[in-house]
Amino acid sequence: MNILLENENKYISQNRIKLVCGVDEAGRGPLAGPVAACACIPGGLLIEEINDSKKISEKKREILYNQLIEGVVCYKTIFVSPAEIDSTNILLATKRAMQEAVSHLFPIPDRVLIDAVQLDLSLPSESVIKGDATFYSIACASIIAKVERDKLMYKYAELYPEYGFDSHKGYGTKHHIEMIKKYGPCEIHRKSFITGLLHR
Repeated sequence: MNILLENENKYISQNRIKLVCGVDEAGRGPLAGPVAACACIPGGLLIEEINDSKKISEKKREILYNQLIEGVVCYKTIFVSPAEIDSTNILLATKRAMQEAVSHLFPIPDRVLIDAVQLDLSLPSESVIKGDATFYSIACASIIAKVERDKLMYKYAELYPEYGFDSHKGYGTKHHIEMIKKYGPCEIHRKSFITGLLHR
């Protein structure tokens, strides 16, 4: 059996609960694009290959994503814009996205498991370090958040082709940094992340 699922089943049994929601984000580190957070209550269709999204290829993530959204009890993904990231900070933006994602869920989960971040929720919750590599529900959320953010970055690649968002999804690759220096930032760049780059 999938070890993440074993961990989750044991957790559910020990805490005498039924519905567990996993929460994770994608896109905290990039120089461009939003941060995305997903809250997900997995369904009865259990997928053996579910794992931390970072450990799965893009092609495989898309396959698992399609299986997940067909079978979950419910899920919600929230995006927070680069402008809001700049006006607050990435941690606050991530927390807002996570909290809003949880608030949209129905049915309401008995417990919320969050990857690394501490949230102030009205529901019982627990922050889990490396949660996306520990619990099935968090790994599901990590895959959904990553795939949906990547899809958005492909759309931005069409609007701003010079930056190559389709290849790096906004992360600070050598090519991406060179293009920022050449063309300057576009509307989806996080100004607070790239200020230092522009003066080198």
